[in-house]
Amino acid sequence: MAAASDSDTVARVVVGVDGSASSHRALEWAAFQAAVLDTSIEAVTAWQVPTDYGFSVSPQWDPAVDMRQVLMDSVRTVFGEEPPARLQLAVHEGGAARVLIDASRGAQLLVVGSRGHGGFTGLLLGSVSASVAEHAHCPVLVVHGEQRPPSSPSH
Repeated sequence: MAAASDSDTVARVVVGVDGSASSHRALEWAAFQAAVLDTSIEAVTAWQVPTDYGFSVSPQWDPAVDMRQVLMDSVRTVFGEEPPARLQLAVHEGGAARVLIDASRGAQLLVVGSRGHGGFTGLLLGSVSASVAEHAHCPVLVVHGEQRPPSSPSH
């Protein structure tokens, strides 16, 4: 699994991942769609330190490291020890909706779960999926429910 680089130059399916069951399902659908479209997959997670009054963060805490681990754990949960060959991982600082909208530039498709963890460590929440559906730079697939994609893509 390589780190994402200049994502605007590569045909890809972008998927938002926050470790929730909904984002795991979105990752499955992104892999299916990437196979159908013959593109790479860019799994994206975001983090943002809350600005609430009175909230303090330990100087030793690195939320980017924590979210990268969430992303890697999610990939392992969904794909086991053999993730898709063209899977890239990206961890970005910022609000979930903004990060995903930015990542959608030049993408073939953006896939998100309908609900996620929410909160400052979460990536997908109903309002985020609604926001990306309205503002993304590419088509958006919002995954609802438990239905898994077909086991092999048909062309």
